[in-house]
Amino acid sequence: MINVGIPCNSNGNPLNVGSEAPLPGTKDATDWTPFNDRLAFETAEFLFKRVKMSAANIDMLCTLWAASLNESDADPPFAGHCDLYNTIDAIPVGGVPWQSATFTYDGPRPELPGGVESPKWMESEYEIWFRDPRLLFKNMLGNHDFHGSFDYAPYRQYDKKGIRRYEHFMSGDWAWKQAVSAHLVFRWCYTEISP
Repeated sequence: MINVGIPCNSNGNPLNVGSEAPLPGTKDATDWTPFNDRLAFETAEFLFKRVKMSAANIDMLCTLWAASLNESDADPPFAGHCDLYNTIDAIPVGGVPWQSATFTYDGPRPELPGGVESPKWMESEYEIWFRDPRLLFKNMLGNHDFHGSFDYAPYRQYDKKGIRRYEHFMSGDWAWKQAVSAHLVFRWCYTEISP
């Protein structure tokens, strides 16, 4: 048995049965924004994603590349690792900014004999960087590259014994609680039960 949330439009109104939410417009095939061109994009993808090259090695490669282009008065795709990283960070797809928060341990501290201090981790300040998961998910839903590749509506799945199965993100409680409102459940129940 599977309980599925009702797909809705951007205003939260249920879609007609069998209809799909419209996809955003497609991007021009020659638009490599924020990269200057395809070579810069593929260079960034190769260095950052495929080989995961260190910053020092990226700088060395860019220096060698610039030297090889010196006579033709051309420039390599990137001046160095900072230029590469800044360009990657400027990719407009997604657009969910990084946020940070600092925290410290505020629980009980042990009473240690002989003036021994609490463990260092209890006294340290920690910084965590994150992106808002709601905005990330919203951007994924609006990205045509993901169309048809994941569940767009939350669902609850049960085996024959009635035990709930958790398999994917959309089968979890958080997704269900974010998308399924008491108003929609009431409307669904009223529609199903009413004569």
